[in-house]
Amino acid sequence: MNDSLQLLKDCGIHVSNGNKLRSESTNFPLEVYFLRDDDIPQYVEDGVADVGIVGENLVYEKKKQVQVKERLGFGLCRLSLAVGKNEAFSMQWLRGKKIATSYPVLLKEYLDKHSLDAEIHEISGSVEIAPGIGLADAICDLVSSGSTLLTNGLKEVETILHSQAVLISNPSPGASRISILEKLLFRIRAVKKASSNKYILLNAPDSSLEAITKLLPGMKSPTVLPLATVGWSSVHSVVREDDFWEIIEQLKQAGAEGILVMPIEKMIV
Repeated sequence: MNDSLQLLKDCGIHVSNGNKLRSESTNFPLEVYFLRDDDIPQYVEDGVADVGIVGENLVYEKKKQVQVKERLGFGLCRLSLAVGKNEAFSMQWLRGKKIATSYPVLLKEYLDKHSLDAEIHEISGSVEIAPGIGLADAICDLVSSGSTLLTNGLKEVETILHSQAVLISNPSPGASRISILEKLLFRIRAVKKASSNKYILLNAPDSSLEAITKLLPGMKSPTVLPLATVGWSSVHSVVREDDFWEIIEQLKQAGAEGILVMPIEKMIV
């Protein structure tokens, strides 16, 4: 919930949570319901809510009539199979085994895909303790860091699904709702774009500008401004966060100096 509220805040949408189950934005046509994750796909399908923020894993588990409009980049996890840390695991090991999970639909799809016959025990919460108390031979559960598995003497052996928070919508929103949804998506995409890019400023000798600008395409092309020192220019550009360490090394080799890297709050392209 905190990540979802932070996203709305980053989008310039003011929502007060407090202890309410429902809250209205003071500066955007948005009313927010604070619901259990498991219930969100149903509320969106029924049209009680026009959109929802929920884990992708629940979208596929619940099989409700909703559309994924945007992957949001937080709540990253994976739905995985885990067994005792000393087990010599293979896919065939699963045959006839008892598997505890809160995701029986996704687990059954996975087993059917691999033509494996196993017994599914659906439980809610504390799935990781099932093998230790003799309830199951293996588990199928969400994993992020894997530390909980290690604590319970388990090891991750197969990944069924990679998941993250997504924005879902009712497949048939009204015309007025579509307009508001597009405005919301516009803001979310601007925030996401900004978070995955960095703004770079550097000084460069004019003799190196051609080589340096080739390394910095920016959104269209770098901005080059002359400095007070003759023969030198300031270069401004945007690079992807995943690339900027490698690019910085190349910029230094090309003669760039005084490199400054800054976060971007919003990015409209």
